[in-house]
Amino acid sequence: MNISHFLDQYASHPNYKSPVGSKLNSKSWQTEAPLRMLLNNLDSEVAEDPNNLIVYGGSGQAARNRESLEKIIEILLDLEEDESLLIQSGKPVGKVRSHDQAPRVLIANSNLVPEWASWEHFEKLKSDGLMMYGQMTAGSWIYIGTQGILQGTYETFAACANKHFGGSLRGKLLVSGGLGGMGGAQPLAATMTGATFLGADIDSSRIEKRLKTKYIDKMTESYIEARDWVLDAKKNNKNISVGLVSDAGDMLDNLLEDGIIPEVLTDQTSAHDPIFGYVPNGMTLNQAQELRNSDQKKYKEISLKSMARHVSLMLKMQERGAITFDYGNNLREFAKIGGEKNAFSFNGFVPDYIRPLFCEGKGPFRWAALSGDPEDIYKTDKALINAFPDNKDMIKWLKQAKEKIHFQGLPCRICWLGMGEREKAGIIFNDLVKSGEVSAPLVIGRDHLDCGSVASPNRETEGMIDGSDAVSDWPLLNLMSNTAGGATWVSFHHGGGVGMGYSQHAGMVVLVDGTDRAKNCIKRVLHNDPAMGVFRHSDAGYEIANKFSKKFKLDI
Repeated sequence: MNISHFLDQYASHPNYKSPVGSKLNSKSWQTEAPLRMLLNNLDSEVAEDPNNLIVYGGSGQAARNRESLEKIIEILLDLEEDESLLIQSGKPVGKVRSHDQAPRVLIANSNLVPEWASWEHFEKLKSDGLMMYGQMTAGSWIYIGTQGILQGTYETFAACANKHFGGSLRGKLLVSGGLGGMGGAQPLAATMTGATFLGADIDSSRIEKRLKTKYIDKMTESYIEARDWVLDAKKNNKNISVGLVSDAGDMLDNLLEDGIIPEVLTDQTSAHDPIFGYVPNGMTLNQAQELRNSDQKKYKEISLKSMARHVSLMLKMQERGAITFDYGNNLREFAKIGGEKNAFSFNGFVPDYIRPLFCEGKGPFRWAALSGDPEDIYKTDKALINAFPDNKDMIKWLKQAKEKIHFQGLPCRICWLGMGEREKAGIIFNDLVKSGEVSAPLVIGRDHLDCGSVASPNRETEGMIDGSDAVSDWPLLNLMSNTAGGATWVSFHHGGGVGMGYSQHAGMVVLVDGTDRAKNCIKRVLHNDPAMGVFRHSDAGYEIANKFSKKFKLDI
């Protein structure tokens, strides 16, 4: 297709939309798939700020700038099956010779030599046009809207219910902050597990977006109204969700003054970035933007103090009985820098609730229907339910997801699957495409927040029993394993989730187009990827992982 015509039709800035249907625009599905998912990341139904190419997390971009984006599109439209495109922090920098089972796109985002791995150095490079922040799935083109984090949030809340409340959050109040691209999953995940939910966000447009997509039930700018709604719902065992336009710390302060202590307390504000993510207490959005533009040093100082206040209020609630945990935005670290010396007195969500799943090679398995037809997703839902009749949690999730989740952009789905299950699901999906039951190819990917793809000492690898929290050999091995296995595109990022200097992580996506080539790649990639989680946790000494290593003949 002529590049100008394609840009006019699908990428007329800032109006981005993935092509749909079974007709190719590029030379093969191997290049059509990353092209469609890149554009889907920037669809206004999906992205936070398409005008600045920001997908989620305050500053996580899909491409460095418009020129880079349009060049990526141009190359993907013409890329051959024996070539691979190189992307350096959102900019296409070259093509290398490869082969038809090699990744078509190789992505590296935001990576800095450790001594220079700070927000300050990154922002200097970014201002010079040399870098972008890829977050996790923004810069690797596999973000699927708020649903992408929804099931992980659901799994966490369900694990919390099982550990502390006999398996149910019915009649319990769950309070949090942050309702953007990641935190916006919290209200729906909470109500799906039976809880009454109260969440704050200083940006009213974020709550409005959750209302539109039915992730949240009610919205108000009045603390009193929000308080009364949730207390009434809690009293009557109603699992409703309320979004309050407010500073998160102010909401907690008000609850404490009223003597209202939630059963569960967490946070998902954009605290991974103290300048371009978090909005300090006492500031409007406009005031925050003005200070960001005029004095970033002062902004950061105020932001860190606000985070310290935020965490101190969470600690007060913890002291009064709230089950309190960090949801992985690095709030505790920055609060400690800001002056709250006891910031780490509550744990992160991974060591408390998710690590046993990681030991089994379980994690967020997600897929997208490149056809644009929701029926293709419903057929895959049905196929998984038939394939795993004993996986009651997955079946419950898929049934609720079909009923309650509004698709954003291309129809997508996510569910947590483990070692053995992912490979089986991938082969089933490939057969569905081959038979024509699914009308066009699918792609299978995952969040970088997975069992063996990340080193993040304040989140996924917090509190490893062997002390290996900061060892980032594992995500590098994950990247190499998935490249060797034949993923359709792979990525390696720095800083996603928790900010520059605090994490390294790898992503992968594999095409499902019904061919034997795809089947071979699927069998390798969807074995290797979860196996990395088992390897990583078995090596650290987790008994569950050792059992799964033996079960799947992974031990050496």
